[in-house]
Amino acid sequence: MSVEFIYPEFEVVRNTERCTACRICERQCANEVHSFRKDRGVMEADDTRCVNCQRCVSFCPTRALKIVKSDCTFRENANWQNDTVKEIYKQANSGGVLLSSMGNPKPLPVYWDKILINASQVTNPPIDPLREPMETRVFLGKKPEKVQRGENGKLKCEMPPQLELSMPIMFSAMSYGSVSYNAHASLARAAKELGIFYNTGEGGLHEDFYCYGENTVVQVASGRFGVHEGYLKAGAAIEIKMGQGAKPGIGGHLPGAKIVGDISRTRMIPQGSDAISPAPHHDIYSIEDLCQLVFSLKEATEYKKPVIVKVAAVHNIAAIASGIARSGADIIAIDGFRGGTGAAPTRIRDNVGIPVELALAAVDTRLRQEGIRNHVSLVAGGSVRSAADVVKAIALGADACYIATAALLALGCHLCRTCQSGKCNWGIATQRPELVARLDPHTGSKRLINLMNAWRHEIKELMGGMGINSIESLRGNRLMLRGIGMTDKELEILGISHAGE
Repeated sequence: MSVEFIYPEFEVVRNTERCTACRICERQCANEVHSFRKDRGVMEADDTRCVNCQRCVSFCPTRALKIVKSDCTFRENANWQNDTVKEIYKQANSGGVLLSSMGNPKPLPVYWDKILINASQVTNPPIDPLREPMETRVFLGKKPEKVQRGENGKLKCEMPPQLELSMPIMFSAMSYGSVSYNAHASLARAAKELGIFYNTGEGGLHEDFYCYGENTVVQVASGRFGVHEGYLKAGAAIEIKMGQGAKPGIGGHLPGAKIVGDISRTRMIPQGSDAISPAPHHDIYSIEDLCQLVFSLKEATEYKKPVIVKVAAVHNIAAIASGIARSGADIIAIDGFRGGTGAAPTRIRDNVGIPVELALAAVDTRLRQEGIRNHVSLVAGGSVRSAADVVKAIALGADACYIATAALLALGCHLCRTCQSGKCNWGIATQRPELVARLDPHTGSKRLINLMNAWRHEIKELMGGMGINSIESLRGNRLMLRGIGMTDKELEILGISHAGE
């Protein structure tokens, strides 16, 4: 057997009695798995091409298809697991770095699932969110340390630039190029309708989306793609991307095959050229350098927009955040190691960084200890999967949360983890026109709005059960959390007690 041969990970199972050879599966599959054999008048499948995106299964009118995970594995070995052996074969064949997408799938602790929420009973009665007011609005940006009055005794009401959100959730950075035009349109429309924000990512802002500027966070990454004065002024806030949870210490890379048409113009680079963002910003090697960029961006926008600094969750994140809070930034976004991405080196994705739950708690504690918590707002991201995760994040110290993978799932993503191929059958992570057309922006935005409205209702119910009627009262309120199945050190970092205490 050739060492180049690896048995397919998935197998296409076709019920020949149900299959009518309508060839819908063939037309729907961008990976060319299905084909029609004329001499026999039947459909066939090339299992080696299947990525289990479920497109063919969803569209089969007779339910004749299903995709199953192959049970053909290498000899059982607790140390040399099946995936490890396959990865070695792939690298021995190609000599290249392995790429993966859509977040870390390893069976590492998910602390959201080990944290329980407290509920009111008798002495502090719960609140009925259907009949009593519940405040889900949040304001992101610097806050004054105390109430101040002018010489005439009147309150000073001037505030630094703030982002007002109707609920403590924003759509995280996904660049135009890594996701399609229709995906961006869906996010932008939903953000405007919901009264929240979506993030351009490092790919610039398409001219068609300038009209959504009041609900847009524009990003400045190390490659500076698409960054110009008009771009900076178009958004409601500016985010400096220093790091990303899925690939801490690594820059960005969009293959030249995706740099076509409007993507080339928006990013301001030639068609077909790889868009490579270096790992560091080559003008930032200290907090002082970061401070200079923060104030350069503020100067360019007449000090009217808050500046966000996005960093990956790493081992010394509390000290890093302390420096950022003193750099003049208004908001710190912390991205955990389970964060999604269109493409990341597999070894980086699976081994670098820490969970956002621990990072968030450590940062909130450090900023409070140093008396500078109100200098910045905190936004947590990296596998925030539900309204319960949002509530737990806020109780750990976040002001709001970023979501990305959850938003893509609402658009139809099936987590087949082949974003880097550009063959997304659901029209999301692709630039092929015939595939992009599969995602209708009107339907996509409606599904995002439905998801966020459902989460907002659940957030109100969870807060009501705690006897809390506003996000501000929940922020950093760790007394409302309890841990289960964790070590004393984990509980110490999170700043919560064990269940039963």
